[in-house]
Amino acid sequence: MSEHQLRAATSPPEAARVVDAGDEGYSKTLKTRHVNMIAIGGAIGTGLFLGAGGRLANAGPSLAIAYAVCGFFAFMVVRALGELVLHRPSSGSFVSYSREFMGEKGAFVAGWMHFLNWSTTGIVDITAIALYIHYWKMFTTIPQWVLALIALAVVLTVNLISVKIFGELEFWFSIVKVGALVVFMCIGIFLLVTGEKVGGHDSGPMLMFDHGGVFPHGWLPMLVLVQGVVFAYASTELVGVAAGETENPEKVMPKAVNSIVWRILVFYIGSVVLLAMLLPWSEYKEGVSPFVTVMSKLGVPAAGDIMNLIVLTAALSSLNSGLYSTGRILRSLGAAGSAPRFTTAMSRSHVPYGGILMTGAVCVLGVGLNAWVPKKAFEIVLNFASIGILGSWAMIMLSHLLFVRRTKTGELRRPAFRLPWSPVSEIVTLVFLAAVIVLMWFDYDGAGHMTVLAIPVIVLALVVGWFCVRGQVREKQALRVERARD
Repeated sequence: MSEHQLRAATSPPEAARVVDAGDEGYSKTLKTRHVNMIAIGGAIGTGLFLGAGGRLANAGPSLAIAYAVCGFFAFMVVRALGELVLHRPSSGSFVSYSREFMGEKGAFVAGWMHFLNWSTTGIVDITAIALYIHYWKMFTTIPQWVLALIALAVVLTVNLISVKIFGELEFWFSIVKVGALVVFMCIGIFLLVTGEKVGGHDSGPMLMFDHGGVFPHGWLPMLVLVQGVVFAYASTELVGVAAGETENPEKVMPKAVNSIVWRILVFYIGSVVLLAMLLPWSEYKEGVSPFVTVMSKLGVPAAGDIMNLIVLTAALSSLNSGLYSTGRILRSLGAAGSAPRFTTAMSRSHVPYGGILMTGAVCVLGVGLNAWVPKKAFEIVLNFASIGILGSWAMIMLSHLLFVRRTKTGELRRPAFRLPWSPVSEIVTLVFLAAVIVLMWFDYDGAGHMTVLAIPVIVLALVVGWFCVRGQVREKQALRVERARD
């Protein structure tokens, strides 16, 4: 037996020595079905229900390739996170792991990038909710900002009550989304098998190769769309946060993470391929759900109303999950001194209400955007959310890369549930994330170019923020060392 192996066999596991102060006080009330549905909800959202229509119109059937590539890397990220969770379950999730393997600076960057992602995504969600409600004529007289504020108040209240209520709400939101997709796919497959016409077009596999082929406008449109497709997969990492409030993460997490693969294959890639086989890609339009387009061609009554209700559910689900995760992440930051002290506050029902309210406060700024520039509110904040997503995913892969490096020295042990092909898979994923930023830079027609220009501002804000909190962080570290000695 080598020296490293001997040390690993005789020393206590690192997970027993590493304790995240932000993990204290939570109740383990999330059940297996809750975590599984959070995983589903994270993989299915408005990016598919609504965004796929415009992307099909721009890239044609090649959109399925973009979804497949981005889905692969999304799975790599969540699989890496799953292994870290089994190493040490934590409600601080990848912030806690960044702290363990990169120190407090790493945790600071990971946590605030996650907050940037989900606080801005929350603004996107309440804006989307208001727009969806305006679809029905009875609500058109109500100002967009009022509807956004009501939506925020309702979901915020649900999150503040208890984690069990959050889990139940997310469970049923996911049931609605999955049920709608299953019904649509069954109808689509039936139409293909029976050879029925859709909107006067002969449906079938050959339809994907007609009208300009798989790449009707060449490769470039598909590559440009990758940045939007990555946003569609945001939320998959939330399953790691939920693991900190479930009783048996060792049993629940592997199943939840692995199930994301077939959900991506079936619901994303399968749906896009099916849509491309039912109608020519040119029939789909920006801002119109592709599922509504198909159902309307079939003459299904109230197809628009039904799908609008589903995309409304998807937006509510995203807002619900964002408030949940940022509350836990900010508490982990606050416990280490990297966030305001009030973010560590915990209610009697074991809810970190300080962090949740802080995210809600940022979303209130989004209500202001809806009152000030209602037509631009969605686009303005969506770009910042995409940077937050890329940053969060990069921190997960860096943490896992450092974790694997520590296992090779014998300091830690890898669980049986592992990220395949490590460490190559981490490096390739990081290269992919960097490539997405490069693609955004060349997106002159869209908002991608302006988003990349905002990166130096975000980096500067992180540097200034760190210098503001580093004294408090050091005090917290010294206090923890004293307590450990006692």
